[in-house]
Amino acid sequence: MTKRLIILGAGGHGKVAADCAELLGRYSSISFLDALYPQLQHSGRWPVVGKGDNLSHYNKAETEYFVAIGDNLTRQKVTQQLLEQQCQLATLIHPSAVVSQHQLVGSGTLICANAVVNVDTKIGMANIINTCASVDHDCLLGDFVHIAPGVRVAGGVTIGESSFIGIGSVIIPGKIVGTCCILGAGSTLLCDLTDFSVAVGSPAKVIKQQ
Repeated sequence: MTKRLIILGAGGHGKVAADCAELLGRYSSISFLDALYPQLQHSGRWPVVGKGDNLSHYNKAETEYFVAIGDNLTRQKVTQQLLEQQCQLATLIHPSAVVSQHQLVGSGTLICANAVVNVDTKIGMANIINTCASVDHDCLLGDFVHIAPGVRVAGGVTIGESSFIGIGSVIIPGKIVGTCCILGAGSTLLCDLTDFSVAVGSPAKVIKQQ
């Protein structure tokens, strides 16, 4: 049975998810829920059909849901609400992404165009592996991680839950990034980061603890 896809969040990230889902060709319809409804009626070519609290209108057996919210902690909160209501999470992998057959990708994750996920990597729930990012072999990414466009994560790296790795940054092999860390855009990480660290620069240095 072909299912409908409901995307929560009708911003730019939501359009990227919808475009990926459309290319996959497995959904009978694709539409958005967003807090700006009814003022917002469309996002790109796809309709906005209600607010995020309208889940009861849909048959759960016939619907998959995707949380298109870039902020990690907000995405975590909304994803957990969906799971509490026994909603099915969609996992979206763009057809142009190169993803090893020997990996684990958690439900609710988006792997964007031209991204690479290599062998024996484990990716948690509701991750974002953004455009042209690469995650090499034997990496471990916790739940609700966001790997921004153009990031290079080398082999054997661990990234903790809800961490954000900024656009164009690099992490060398075997490093550990803790929970809820931020690595700034264009940074090069040569050392481990403890939980709640914010690091920027090349080489990256910790500038504060969240």
